[in-house]
Amino acid sequence: MIAVVDYKAGNLTSVQLALESIGVPCEITSDPKRICAAERVIFPGVGAAGEAMRNLRGLKLIEPLQAVVSQGVPFLGICLGTQVIFEFSEEDGGVQCMGFVPGKVKRFTPPDPTCKIPHIGWNTVDFKASHPLFAGIEDGSEFYFVHSYYPAPMDSAHIMGGTEYAGVRFASAVGKGGLFAVQFHPERSGRIGLRLLENFSRWDGTC
Repeated sequence: MIAVVDYKAGNLTSVQLALESIGVPCEITSDPKRICAAERVIFPGVGAAGEAMRNLRGLKLIEPLQAVVSQGVPFLGICLGTQVIFEFSEEDGGVQCMGFVPGKVKRFTPPDPTCKIPHIGWNTVDFKASHPLFAGIEDGSEFYFVHSYYPAPMDSAHIMGGTEYAGVRFASAVGKGGLFAVQFHPERSGRIGLRLLENFSRWDGTC
């Protein structure tokens, strides 16, 4: 069973519907015990880092998520769920996050004032490393993005995919052990996004 983390700020329904469409059962839950017992965990993303971290603390979910990641349980972060796995986010005046991956999250500051922020729409992802979640997906495929902040891993070895926007080449896919996280929304990225979710549903957390 896949646990979809309900932290009162995520885009839960679209993730659930996407998984159901490919025949993958999931459970939306904020129960720490259910999350710790899950075979796989998805941390979906919509909202802001400050609110997300407050909700995670209030729901006592940070330690269970730390346990999931440290034990190598397959974990997929999506959009905001990617940003909060880093140590720090510039959003909301600066937010300490969960620190699963060394690095921080930065705000786009485009040199061209006509460049729109947030980054909304389809953009390519260039694969930087081979990974089981990319199986059957062509390098340079387009995925759907909605975000004003982007991940900046400290170690380039954690960058699985890259995307360019607003004069920045940023990490749009990040991996570390059994953790994989994407800045785009696979649940809103059509057939290719569903393939990534299907790959995750079969992944054992090893590369």
